Amino acid sequence: MYVPPHFAESDLATLHAFIEGQSFGLLVSQVEGEPFATHLPFLLDRTAGPQGTLVGHMARANPHWRELAGQTALAVFSGPHAYISPTWYEAENFVPTWNYVAVHATGPVELVEGRDALLDILGRSVAEFEAAIPSPWVLDAAGSFVGRLLSQIVGFRLRIERLEGKWKMSQNHSVERREKVIRALEARGGENAMAVVRMVRDTLTPGPSGREQQPGSVRQ
Repeated sequence: MYVPPHFAESDLATLHAFIEGQSFGLLVSQVEGEPFATHLPFLLDRTAGPQGTLVGHMARANPHWRELAGQTALAVFSGPHAYISPTWYEAENFVPTWNYVAVHATGPVELVEGRDALLDILGRSVAEFEAAIPSPWVLDAAGSFVGRLLSQIVGFRLRIERLEGKWKMSQNHSVERREKVIRALEARGGENAMAVVRMVRDTLTPGPSGREQQPGSVRQ
């Protein structure tokens, strides 16, 4: 991923928190010599390896897993995004752009096919994603339904060797122009726009994911 220095986020805790908050991602590798992508939820083991390990599962009917073992794969996690109009700056010589957040995790993959290991992945997935449900669904590990389910899935672990974060939130513009972006997005409204508002506002206070930057030209 192309990441200009002023948009780069390298704080490991920040990147991990983003993955956990945007856990439905995209797994990309090669199948029969061509790029192949699967959209699926990921679990993150923060302490499994220096940068953590991603854990997930997919349908056995999905051909993606058949050549996955040993490959270096890419997991993509996307966050809030919003179109930015140059008219908002009330200045000349600026172009339209897009503010967005993305995290890319790259590393080797190993498959998980043993019953107990698959059951552990399923159990952790259910516990994670049912946690906010008032009456959560319960995984009956001893039931025949789960036994059939285990035969129809393949698990995997992606050990993260490279973790890249891009927080493109108008940091290459002056504080005055960023404040104009905030006002315009607030007027537009909507979930994505308001999430970007919060993140652009964060750049006005230096921190792990908010850094004061010198104004300059727009870069993607």
